[in-house]
Amino acid sequence: MAGPKRWRHNYNEGMGRKRTSAAAFAEYTSLALLLPCSTFVGYAIGYFLDKRFGTTWLSVLFLILGSVAGFVSLIRQIMRDSNNGAS
Repeated sequence: MAGPKRWRHNYNEGMGRKRTSAAAFAEYTSLALLLPCSTFVGYAIGYFLDKRFGTTWLSVLFLILGSVAGFVSLIRQIMRDSNNGAS
């Protein structure tokens, strides 16, 4: 006897839909805030660790890591947008 029928969700189902201007505005606003926020969070973590351990170099390290994380996320979103536009 056959097992229960499994429904599979098609994740590419909504790719053909057009974005509204409000959705595009919200997405690009979040991109504009992404880089400075990730840089600030990285610096804040490094500053806290510097105060905790009495060092001076962790804030610079986490500032760089926060900036890199922001750029990686920005590049991923740009690549995602360019792939959706090409389809």
